[in-house]
Amino acid sequence: MNIKQAILMTTATAAGLLGATGIASADQVTIKSGDTLASIAQNYNTTADKLAEINNIENPDIIYAGETLETEGSAQATTTVAAAPAATQQVATQAASKQQATQTAQVAAPKQQATQTVATAPKQQAAQTTTAAAPAQQQAASTQQTTTNTAQATNAGGSTYAQFIANGGSAALWQAVVMPESGGNANAVSANGYRGLGQTKESWGTGSVAQQTQGMVNYANSRYGSVSNAVAFRQANGWW
Repeated sequence: MNIKQAILMTTATAAGLLGATGIASADQVTIKSGDTLASIAQNYNTTADKLAEINNIENPDIIYAGETLETEGSAQATTTVAAAPAATQQVATQAASKQQATQTAQVAAPKQQATQTVATAPKQQAAQTTTAAAPAQQQAASTQQTTTNTAQATNAGGSTYAQFIANGGSAALWQAVVMPESGGNANAVSANGYRGLGQTKESWGTGSVAQQTQGMVNYANSRYGSVSNAVAFRQANGWW
């Protein structure tokens, strides 16, 4: 071995050692596995954006182990080890996967929140609709009851009204008292126990149409002095 060959081998060996240990100048740093641009910037008292600008890095989230970065900062004590090419590719792949997972998680969170908000909205709207529907249902039930009562009174050619008139009732008493109170239904019974055409608690309230008619006429005369007075009182007060 001549001197020239020895010098070349020594130089190559030194270069290999430098590459293996990742030694860089004061203004440079060799990226090692697990480094991020932000962590390197912190160690060198600078920012990730500044490092990206100095080193023409388009995507600060992807750096490769084994590459050397210019820093322009005061390096803190650190030991760098250059990774093999296969490790470099693996680090890059892992960094890309982590970045994609982070972006996916960030995008998924608003979507999940939006889904929950959208899912909650119909429930609230349904609750409000149900609450608003209750009075309407009650009103509908009341209207249906009145319609049923009227239909019952109208069936058989208006026989209930005909019997009422035939047994001493008047059209005024029918319109002002019977229809508002029972809808013309001789069998109507309220939740409070009021019965019959006139919706009273008198015993004749459960009798036939003829008995109820005569009972109402007598009730009007005895309590109000006349049928017309009973009609006027019912129209003025809403009860009799």
